[in-house]
Amino acid sequence: MKKNNQIFGIIGVGRFGLAVAEELLQRDKSVIAIDKDPARLKPLQDTSAELFIVEQMSKEALEETGIQDADVIVIGIGKDIESSILAALNAKEFGIERVICKALSRDHAKILEKIGAEYIFPETDIGKRLAIRLSSRVTLDVLPLSDEFSIVQIKVPEYYDGMTVLETNFRKKFNVNIIAVISDGRASGVVGPDTVLKKDDFIVVCGSNESLEKLQEEFERRV
Repeated sequence: MKKNNQIFGIIGVGRFGLAVAEELLQRDKSVIAIDKDPARLKPLQDTSAELFIVEQMSKEALEETGIQDADVIVIGIGKDIESSILAALNAKEFGIERVICKALSRDHAKILEKIGAEYIFPETDIGKRLAIRLSSRVTLDVLPLSDEFSIVQIKVPEYYDGMTVLETNFRKKFNVNIIAVISDGRASGVVGPDTVLKKDDFIVVCGSNESLEKLQEEFERRV
């Protein structure tokens, strides 16, 4: 069933799991979706996803679905921490290199980490990103890549209108890199020293969180 040489397994098709599955299908990826509740699988019935009702997250039950052939498994089980941990453990025992799990608590996350699974806190991450947007006059969005490194989309103040990337000296002053410029709703990833910035453009910048905070403070000061 492989498309583009990748299969994605989704265990737990609540709001989080469904959103992941639908986006992967939009990108023409192969999806195996598993849930104990048939109603949760209904939104995927008319798609190319392979759907399985599995009541217990035992290794044997999961193996019958073929999910052991997946390249990545995403576990979005909601309230049942035991099932979440068991699904993650079995996925790792299948030899799946990348297992990403929705964590429900810090203790849950610690256990997942010991198993070798990645974890995310979807609601917490969304809340933090919203708080940053609401509290800043210049930052539109933040994408944390780790505890120390992020990507931000930030509005160019009038002070920098007409300056080239080289003239702004952001790289030397703040130790950040501009990876894209969004102007008039169009994004360009071709950014060089001679790229001219305009007020109200957005730049997409990556760097350490400390460096990005200094850049945002500079932009806030220039508004």
